[in-house]
Amino acid sequence: MKKPAFRKKSGAPDTAPAAGATGTFDGAPAVGAPPAPRGSGAARTTRSLLAAAVVLAAVFGIAELREPAAPAATDRASATAAQVERTAAVCPQPLQGITGSTTLTAYTPPGAGTAADGSGWISDAAAPAAPPTAAPSGAPSAAPPAPAATGAPTAAPAAAAAVDKNTAPADARLTLAKPGTPVTAPAANSDLAPGTAAVATGALAPGFTVTQTTTVTEQRGLGLSGITCTPAGTGFWFAGASTAEGRTDYVSLVNAESTAAVVDIKLYGDKGLIENDAANGITVAPGSSQSVLLPTISKGQVADLAVHVVARSGRVGAALHAADGNKGADWVPASADPAPTQVMPGLPADTAAAHLVVWAPPEDDADLKIELSGKNGWFVPAGNESIHVKAGTVAVADLGKVTRDEVAGLRVSPSDDKHPTPVVAGLRVDRAAANGKSDAAWLAGTAPVGARATVADNRGGGPSTLFLTSTGEAATVRVTASAGTGGGTPATKEVQLPAGGTVALPAPEPTGLNGSYALTVETVSGGPVTAARMLAIPYKDVPMFTVQALRDDRSTVKVPQASQDPGVVLR
Repeated sequence: MKKPAFRKKSGAPDTAPAAGATGTFDGAPAVGAPPAPRGSGAARTTRSLLAAAVVLAAVFGIAELREPAAPAATDRASATAAQVERTAAVCPQPLQGITGSTTLTAYTPPGAGTAADGSGWISDAAAPAAPPTAAPSGAPSAAPPAPAATGAPTAAPAAAAAVDKNTAPADARLTLAKPGTPVTAPAANSDLAPGTAAVATGALAPGFTVTQTTTVTEQRGLGLSGITCTPAGTGFWFAGASTAEGRTDYVSLVNAESTAAVVDIKLYGDKGLIENDAANGITVAPGSSQSVLLPTISKGQVADLAVHVVARSGRVGAALHAADGNKGADWVPASADPAPTQVMPGLPADTAAAHLVVWAPPEDDADLKIELSGKNGWFVPAGNESIHVKAGTVAVADLGKVTRDEVAGLRVSPSDDKHPTPVVAGLRVDRAAANGKSDAAWLAGTAPVGARATVADNRGGGPSTLFLTSTGEAATVRVTASAGTGGGTPATKEVQLPAGGTVALPAPEPTGLNGSYALTVETVSGGPVTAARMLAIPYKDVPMFTVQALRDDRSTVKVPQASQDPGVVLR
């Protein structure tokens, strides 16, 4: 908030006069001014004004000579934490096909918040026809868009009555009734289905999360694809894309805002930035979705790519899907922002192949050491100790069966602590059955779970595995399985992690589980801790699986302390 502006009146001195000084102050008559004319009380009025001027001069003169009193100790307290009151996320266009099916699952963990009300919902991404005074973050309207074919923008919604951005629209795909119980519903079953917008307010906002899961059983695109929906933003990094033969990779752009967005998609390969005018200035209309095939904005076949989606105006939700013929398919998660160290949790014990992709900025090369976190701590894999990345390019390392029948997390960090170069990293992981059939998942550099993180859409009967990696000191973690979508009693378990070690455990399940459920991870002590959930659903001897990292749900925000300071008027 701006401080009020105080302006010195014309002719006023730079400092307030001391008591008894002559001259004018704020227009008051001078001490030695001529006497006022008699009659009608004029003399009394003049004397009263003179007395007031003398008193004010004395007060402000003393104030000018004394420094303001120091604020009380409580005023110096650090910022306090307050629960968020609104959370929004954007999900990409659901995958469809002859045998494809996509589900959306929303969940808010129970908390100690004081909010007594709120609402949560998921609806097809569309913005109000009349923009509100304050642009909402992912607020859907009651009218879903009618998307066009792949690569072309969907039509913006026709004129419709504006809706309350904090109230679920009448045609919401699902609504969340209360914290602690997940809700699931199918996504739109259409090849032209748009992305979706998810919003939670009040008591449902802190920790609100949405997971989108797709099962495809036809030969082309066979596999399990999962993604945790992310907030709309202006920049997203992905590592592990490709335009090689057999690959069908595309970027999904969803604009759930009330204004258009203009997006650039930058592709980096082993020779640097791939210039292509078709990748710049992509307009995404309000309430619309686009799928952009990477071969249409690349030049020829490039085996390994880093992708940077930048919204030069507006905000979008961005996601990258990768499909490698019948070898596997999944969503490539957005990487953490470029940083000297990147940690990727979630390598299963039966990893058949691991393919590391790292991008370095144009300003500097990166020399990185590669480490694995096993059951006893960090170690360097034999034959894959390091990777060198030239400035502005992508470098890769084929790690093979790097886990050797043990679960692990992977870390890349500067070989020389005095030369930290911020990088983006991704890891393709393949699992194969004895018959040679396989599926793939992509991991990305991720941030620690922090105080609390949640992933929805876990299935009962053993398909969900939780990977926990303590990147620093030994840690204690609390894992809570929520009630199911159709019933069940939550269950909690504490897990001890060695310093630098990784532990994998079958996800705890609620008692009397009915339906799918959510997993919440809380750091009790030590750490920091990174986490990932693997959902594995075999189909006809194909080891279909998907891996999602758990990230701090940022259910609280820091609110700075404010205190009164009368001295501000004199500064």
